[in-house]
Amino acid sequence: MELLLLEWLGKPVWMWAGFLMIVVGLLALDLGLFNRRDHEIGVRESLGLSAFYIAVALAFGAWLWSWLGADSAIDYLTAYAVEKSLAMDNVFVIALIFSAFSVPRLYQHRVLFWGVLGVIVLRAIMIGGGAALVARYHWVLYLFAGFLILTGVRMFFARSEETDIADNALLKWFRRRMRVTNDLHGHAFFVRAPSRSGEMKLHATPLLLALVTIEIADVIFAVDSVPAVFAITTDAYVVYTSNIFAILGLRALYFALAAVIHRFAYLKQALAVLLVFIGAKVFAAPLLGIEKTPPVVSLSVTAVILATGVVWSLWRTRAEAGPPR
Repeated sequence: MELLLLEWLGKPVWMWAGFLMIVVGLLALDLGLFNRRDHEIGVRESLGLSAFYIAVALAFGAWLWSWLGADSAIDYLTAYAVEKSLAMDNVFVIALIFSAFSVPRLYQHRVLFWGVLGVIVLRAIMIGGGAALVARYHWVLYLFAGFLILTGVRMFFARSEETDIADNALLKWFRRRMRVTNDLHGHAFFVRAPSRSGEMKLHATPLLLALVTIEIADVIFAVDSVPAVFAITTDAYVVYTSNIFAILGLRALYFALAAVIHRFAYLKQALAVLLVFIGAKVFAAPLLGIEKTPPVVSLSVTAVILATGVVWSLWRTRAEAGPPR
């Protein structure tokens, strides 16, 4: 019992354990009830699952409000909204990855499910390291802020480019050191198949390569999103929980979002403005003589920027929506 009361990264162990139990319960529910069998997830099911995950995330935010206070809860909601929005680009990349490895919709949920497990571990390492750095060297926060401003400016003016999935260096290294089948074998990540010598040996399937590539993509996106959330709050618990809930919900929404991602053509510019705002407020706070920008201001500005980007995108691409069904 005393172990649960010990603090780790600023919060008692029982709070971390409780959150992880919620995540494990959600994943068990996902695999054991919602998706016991491989099947194509339609738009209606995708939206339903996403609504469920959003409801759980908001309920967790309400608990934070009652336990840690309004400021922590608002920081959590702001971080959740920022992380979910920044991950929108990830949806497009995931769609490219599935296309590159010819993964049918039947098996895509399985890849995303195991991908979430990897994200939980990788984000824990990155956020834990970031929290330790900020706690020991506060000036690192200004490096994060400067990085976000530069990233936002670059993102605003960047042109869309085709991504060559097969050109990834880590993926090439993986292929050189492991036997990989040419075709899928159901939903298996590994199979025993004849080698060049004719012996039956363990081979990876393209499904495993798709999973590895998605994890690489998430690490790349985390380079932007994790500093962005640290610029909102340095509370590692709020940073980690908002990250994981946003990713869980986005993976559920993927199947509905992938088909209409082109309708959010101007969201990237809105996200760029948001990154500049998040980075700039870190520098603005000491100039204004305050410890940090009030959480309610951050949440309000974030909501306005994202809403503007979504509405403007839908308006400008309305001709591509087609006739109502």
